[in-house]
Amino acid sequence: MSATSLSKDFVSSCLTGVADPVRGKDLVSSGALQWVSACDTYASIRLHLPANAGRAVFDQVAQLSHAKLSQIAQRNGSRVDSFIVEFVDDAGTVLHTARFGGMVASASNEPRGSASGSDSSPVSRSDRPEAGPTGASGSPAASGHTPIPGLQPANRPAGAGLPGVKHIIAVGAGKGGVGKSSIALNLAVGLARKGHAVGLLDGDIYGPSMPTMLGLAPLEQAVLHGKLQPFYIHGIKAITIGKLVDADRPLIWRGPMAHGAFKQLTEQTQWGELDYLIIDLPPGTGDIALTMAQSLALTGAVVVCTPQKVALDDAIRAARMFQQLNIEVLGVVENMSSFVGDDGKVYDIFGKGGAEVMAQRLGVPFLGSVPITMSLRANSDNGDPTANFTGADPAGTRLKSALEALVQNLESQIALGAMRSGREKPVLTIS
Repeated sequence: MSATSLSKDFVSSCLTGVADPVRGKDLVSSGALQWVSACDTYASIRLHLPANAGRAVFDQVAQLSHAKLSQIAQRNGSRVDSFIVEFVDDAGTVLHTARFGGMVASASNEPRGSASGSDSSPVSRSDRPEAGPTGASGSPAASGHTPIPGLQPANRPAGAGLPGVKHIIAVGAGKGGVGKSSIALNLAVGLARKGHAVGLLDGDIYGPSMPTMLGLAPLEQAVLHGKLQPFYIHGIKAITIGKLVDADRPLIWRGPMAHGAFKQLTEQTQWGELDYLIIDLPPGTGDIALTMAQSLALTGAVVVCTPQKVALDDAIRAARMFQQLNIEVLGVVENMSSFVGDDGKVYDIFGKGGAEVMAQRLGVPFLGSVPITMSLRANSDNGDPTANFTGADPAGTRLKSALEALVQNLESQIALGAMRSGREKPVLTIS
């Protein structure tokens, strides 16, 4: 092991020195240890203990595990900046989570933060945010990662909704470059234009594009009473990791860091009352999607793809992932279905109709096709998504109609899903 990094094998070996209070062996040989993740000075483990063991036992095991890991790591010239212990039952449901320490970012992905000063001040750059104190679950240090000093960690049960948020919609894609973020943003703005209270979470923590597409460059992130304050712009509330890190620095994050960053953006933002929260996911089927499925009660997901086969193959995998995670696929969107010139002439650059065929094959709704236009590109670069709904030339009119139909279809699928699940009942109006 190097002087600064932890490994899965190292963490597992340390836990052979911690007793399983139920089975009478150590945590490894008893089979209690189910999963280990380690990256740099961050580690996470998942332990299976009976639900009736109780929180006191969970906390004691977590404390002993953290103490043993820290002790041996220090002896080997390393350290443990963050340690997460999840306790699960036979079905894999998270019963309790204990967190120790905070997140200390490297120079390549250093969060912006202010370790002192008023909560109401904008978040400013800090040379090295400090890790929180070590403690058991229930203490400030144990209730969540603290990559952004000044925030009060949330303590919510797994799979819970967000207070005041009626519908949470994930927007995902099997591969990058299909315009997923553009669809997520235009869905949010379109829903807001219909009178809904809408939030947009830029969950693409590896390549956040919302600062550009929303025009957030001149604005500073603020923290008030330990909560991130979303930007209110273009009629929606928006939050993005892109306003918490330097714009030109890559986010070289894996496992525990990505997991913690996403949960913090989700749970430690002051969303207020929302009809819809749109989450723009990273492309693919990795850690963030799994974290989201485990930590949030989603209304459903939207899958974005382009018409060509290479994109459709990956989109099928994304849809299957949501289905395996018991997240309803509300529908498929075919983005860049055609190019519409300013004169209104249509060019099927990537083919056409492939996403609709895919939706039929999967047995999920097809929400609609969205063309690419010169104005759509310009509006995205200029941070003015509202202009996508006000175009008057042939291309702009076609784009506006496509986006409005997409929003209407999504609303319909959400309403149908709510009736199927029993959350809402149909209303008959007689006039």
